[in-house]
Amino acid sequence: MATEASADSLPDTPGAGRPVPEAEPELVERWRSRGGELVDLLTDVRERLGGVAAFRIGPAPTVLVTGPAAVQHVLAHHPDAYVKRSHRARLLVGDGVLSATGEAWKRQRRVLHAQFTGTGMRRYEERITGAARTTAERWAEYARTGRTFDVRREMHRFALDSIWRSLTGYALDDETEDRLASVTAVVAALPTLPSDAADAREAVAADLARIDAVAGCAIEAARRGVSGPDGPGLLRVLLDAAGEHPEYTEALVRDELVTLLVAGHETTATTLTWLYLLLDRHPGHREQALAAGAEGSAPRRRAIQALIHETLRLYPSAWILPRHAARADTLTGYAVEAGTDLLVCPYLTHRDPALWPDPERFDPRRFTTPDGRPTRPGSYLPFGLGPRACLGAQFALRETTVLLEHLLPAHTVAFDSVPTKTSYGITVRPEGPTPATLRTPRT
Repeated sequence: MATEASADSLPDTPGAGRPVPEAEPELVERWRSRGGELVDLLTDVRERLGGVAAFRIGPAPTVLVTGPAAVQHVLAHHPDAYVKRSHRARLLVGDGVLSATGEAWKRQRRVLHAQFTGTGMRRYEERITGAARTTAERWAEYARTGRTFDVRREMHRFALDSIWRSLTGYALDDETEDRLASVTAVVAALPTLPSDAADAREAVAADLARIDAVAGCAIEAARRGVSGPDGPGLLRVLLDAAGEHPEYTEALVRDELVTLLVAGHETTATTLTWLYLLLDRHPGHREQALAAGAEGSAPRRRAIQALIHETLRLYPSAWILPRHAARADTLTGYAVEAGTDLLVCPYLTHRDPALWPDPERFDPRRFTTPDGRPTRPGSYLPFGLGPRACLGAQFALRETTVLLEHLLPAHTVAFDSVPTKTSYGITVRPEGPTPATLRTPRT
């Protein structure tokens, strides 16, 4: 396999670099004829040409970035040179922080940043725990009755409950859950919607209307000072920002609310679903995590977090990160022209055998043993890197850990069937239902 050029081989100045190696047209044509997923083409390009490589599926080349030094260069060191443009989810999240760019994005991120670090996170600790307890009670009833349930739906319900409590102070009720199923429906539809913006919006108009109705009711209640038993939440923060910053219009408050709903539950639910599917194939890792320490102990928590991190290695929250070269640059020795589109692909970085030995194997010990994982910056980035890394990464890790601390000791999941296909959309998710029953572990 080709190797990534040394980051020091040429100075990182515009025009000082060799051409990016480009895949032969025949490689792309074979991919087209097979009707494969984009990830299949990207995998072939990376394997043939290395960590910085180009391919053409249109008139201009797209540069694939998977090598750690190049990933770090694009996302962490030069984010102003490699920028986001329109986000696929803009139809749903509008001008929220996920899709915003430039100065608008900087202002919006400043408003939300303190809520997801340090003291801010502690405000939502009890809300996350409340959602986990509700899920644990529901699972105890499934175990008692032997009822079959869908694991993926359960994980969506928990994650949506966590973020809804954090936004509004209210636990998720059945009616709100039913109406907010439209969020998941739109996210799933995004990759297949028409390219024309008006046609795309028309195709999901009913779902968008349901989402807007829920958002509007929540915003109006918060504006009147009505909050749930847990007190005011993130929605109050957005309304306070509207009082201080004129750019926080009614539309932008709605967009931020929907952004937090999307980012706050879709990726977490998908990670938890993958984790349980992986434990179904590798049950010994559940036992090892629980044997690492007593309930509530730091060693057990670290072992559970290792399960999460290894799941995120195989199925990162952001599997692909599109960027656009705002100006000419030299990327680890390669010349990148202004206007070039790039795809940073954490999914492939995490499966690079030069970084992760036996990369397809599920092995949480990579994150608990010395030298178990690569230390090179840019080698592990399940939530992205740099200033545009996922704002809610700590929230997602916390809620995932808390739920597993409640569920793993009490139950083992027995799947009736498992999905055989994977969908590569905004997230990497198992395609199909995940019916299961619960068993009481042997003591």
